[in-house]
Amino acid sequence: MKSCLIVDDSAVVRKVARRILENMDYIVDEAEDGQEAFDKCRQEMPDAILLDWSMPILSGLQFLKLLRGYEGGDKPRVVYCTVENDIGAIAMALKAGASDYMMKPFDRTILEAKFETDLAA
Repeated sequence: MKSCLIVDDSAVVRKVARRILENMDYIVDEAEDGQEAFDKCRQEMPDAILLDWSMPILSGLQFLKLLRGYEGGDKPRVVYCTVENDIGAIAMALKAGASDYMMKPFDRTILEAKFETDLAA
């Protein structure tokens, strides 16, 4: 089974995403901020990461740069998630190594579409 780390400071977003991804047969773990997420990745690298843009301690962009520079950090598929419809922020995330992005609020259909390609791999 594939694993996914949900990184978001919103407990509600993590709960909703967890339900959807577990229904897609992912093993799901959660982190409230980028630092906690990076610590978890150093322990065990997930197959995929759902990453929030704006978080305390370590932002999504800061986490992504750290992750991609870390040994094995090039492997996870990272879907960057933001409420801001800011093309510049999305471009920075993609340049820093995000695999894809999606806007909040998301629903089951959108999240499944972003992660279903992982199941075929």
